[in-house]
Amino acid sequence: MVRLLLFLLGTVSFGRPMPPRVAGRQPDGLTGEEYPAAVGGQRDGPGPGAPGGPGRRRRIPPRIRWGIAVAVLVLIFRRAIAATALMTLSAAAHLVGFNVHLPSIRFAWPWQTISAGTTTNVELGPWVLQKIEGISKPALGQANFSFVFIHRVSKSIGIWPCWFASTFYAVGHASATVDLNPGPIWWAQGSEHYRLQVLSRPQAGQAGQVAVTMVLPRPQLPQSVHDVTVDNLPSRPIATQHSWTYPGFGCGVVLRPQFADSVLYAQAQRLAFYRSTRVPQITRPLIRTAEAEATQTMRNSFIQPTVNALGYKLDSFTVRWAGTP
Repeated sequence: MVRLLLFLLGTVSFGRPMPPRVAGRQPDGLTGEEYPAAVGGQRDGPGPGAPGGPGRRRRIPPRIRWGIAVAVLVLIFRRAIAATALMTLSAAAHLVGFNVHLPSIRFAWPWQTISAGTTTNVELGPWVLQKIEGISKPALGQANFSFVFIHRVSKSIGIWPCWFASTFYAVGHASATVDLNPGPIWWAQGSEHYRLQVLSRPQAGQAGQVAVTMVLPRPQLPQSVHDVTVDNLPSRPIATQHSWTYPGFGCGVVLRPQFADSVLYAQAQRLAFYRSTRVPQITRPLIRTAEAEATQTMRNSFIQPTVNALGYKLDSFTVRWAGTP
């Protein structure tokens, strides 16, 4: 590499130019430089002490020197630069939905000696884990459910009975979340939450195969009533019942504020939160949907593109959930 740098520097340096020769016949014993002086003539061009004379060497412009330095660095780190560029292009193509097969170049520093017996787990595993640690959004599992409830208010006015009941149909919407990146402690080596096994290595133009197993936290159900919504369009009162005194005898004035839309929708939201955290017919599909969404997101958006960029195919991908046998 040092010889190459010296060669490149030598190509852009300029030596001392040859002095001009005087045309015509020269006497014996006189050279081309001595002849003009001997006959009283003058030499062409400036003298040795004049600026730009043959005694000065031209300096290499800074741009050329920087260009040579950059070219040498690119030549030294060409393998690392090419591998990083291919990995970035492959990940970008998979994110936008294109299935592009790019050439396989394994990442390596110039001082590393890569042989056929090198353990790929050390090289491939950290790259995949680095992609996982960059995840910032959780996976969401969503579920819609409907239910019916009765809102009844009774306030007698003296001896007169006064009550009103409204049957309300509500459509609820809830989400369960899965934290795809619980933090560095979760992925620590002794936690056994992440394992990448190389089944075969790339050779003869064929991609290698890997198997990835990881453990994720269980899906988290809604934590407050604000995590659940009630759809306003299909939700509505479907039936009403009231005492014979309604709305006369002042019964309507007393009870009508208790059946405003804001009151009914607030009660519907509280009941939807209870059902999304307590009723198995709703919580089970909600958890299954969140687990499926987390597995698909982890596989298609992070694991698969990364191993493909490094010249491997994902043979199997298994996700286990913490706290389950």
